[in-house]
This record gives sequence, structure tokens and C-alpha cells, in this order.
Amino acid sequence: MGAGREVSISLEGLSDKNLMQLKKLNVSIFPVRYNEKLYADALASGEFTKLAYYSDICVGAIACRLEKKEGGAVHAYIMTLGVLAPYRGLGIGTKLLNHVLDLCYKQSISEIYLHVQTNNEDAINFYKKFGFDITETIHNYYKRITPPDCHVLTKFITQP
Repeated sequence: MGAGREVSISLEGLSDKNLMQLKKLNVSIFPVRYNEKLYADALASGEFTKLAYYSDICVGAIACRLEKKEGGAVHAYIMTLGVLAPYRGLGIGTKLLNHVLDLCYKQSISEIYLHVQTNNEDAINFYKKFGFDITETIHNYYKRITPPDCHVLTKFITQP
């Protein structure tokens, strides 16, 4: 980067036109292969799914799904949040997660959660910085990757 050059990180909504960018990012970042249901849910989630652009290059994304729980409460589930390795540490993941946390707050969604492979210390530490806690460990959650176990990380969002 040139000294003094401001680099912008922008977030864009997901559409049929840029869906392939999310698919390519996920193949590059995650050891899991996602099915079409994830992408249909991502498209249906509106503002809860965003692509991140660093100087107009798509380098990261967050994809969420809203779920109705017993009693009618809506929870947010982070299906994927990832940034290409060379662009990590630049605040892109933080910007993506803060976007969704702000939406949860504004829409009175009191809980947001996700699954993380038990050996993914970087991801676990990242989420803990935002107030997520390990609330459950599921053995043999993943079918084709090692270790197959995951932690469920949950953040409860207190409303005013």
C-alpha cells in the first residue's frame, strides 16, 4: 500500500448478480462445502448477508439466517463469516460482524450464534472479543473434516 493512501472497505448486499462471489469466497476460505440451501438462505436474509470489498476487490463476507424459536423469538445464526487470508487483520471481519450486531440490536434480536470447529483458535478468539461465549460443544458435527467437533458460540444482546 502506498503511504498515506486511504483504502476503503465497503459492504454490499447479496444478489443473484454477485452470489457467485460468495460461493468462490467460501470455497477459498472454509474446509466445508456448502449446499444450495445456505445460498438460498443467504439471499433471503436481506441486510444480514454482506460482501466486503477492499479497494473494490471482494475479500470477505458474512452470511446469516434468521430463525424463529419457540415462543416466537427470532435469533440470528451466522452461517459463514470469512475473510481471505491476505486481508485478515485489516478490520474487515470486524466491520462485517459489527454490521450484523447493529442489525440485531436495531431489530430487537436478543441472540446470535454460530458453529466453529474446536481447533479454530483464531475464530474462537475473534468472536470472544465481541462478547461471544462457548455455550455448547457438539461432537461429530462435521462429517468430512478433522476434528469433527464444533463449539457453539453465542452472544446475548441486551436491549434497552
